[in-house]
Amino acid sequence: MKRTSLDDADCPIARALDVIGDWWSLLIVRDAFFGLRRFGEFQKSLGLAKNILTVRLKSLVANGILEAVPAADGSAYREYVLTPKGRALFPVLVALRQWGAKHQFPDQLCRIELIDREKGEPVPMLELRAADGRRLTPADTMIRIRT
Repeated sequence: MKRTSLDDADCPIARALDVIGDWWSLLIVRDAFFGLRRFGEFQKSLGLAKNILTVRLKSLVANGILEAVPAADGSAYREYVLTPKGRALFPVLVALRQWGAKHQFPDQLCRIELIDREKGEPVPMLELRAADGRRLTPADTMIRIRT
């Protein structure tokens, strides 16, 4: 079944999901943050069929999330590296990770922690703050459509 494109939707969430909304794409980006660069590394990490991985990598490159570059070791292989647009997904992945650790492990502690490399401490929960520093909840926000 062909998926409807959301690339011209008014909603920025819909447009973002059009680019990175399937789980394989987000897991590829996650692995790229972990330092994976080669097709075989992604395939081994994800256990993903080669044809599906190929399609997802091409889409991430076409959408400016990853860039295919010559291999660092000078071989004929290509490597995939995050672009600035791809690196900007870091807070999205952290938010998903924190949500999953809190809500998808109800009876146990999630064994995987995100650690501040400099301090060696767990990264605190993300919070949405107003310009004046107040913590914002959904009730504190609204959508405004500019004309």
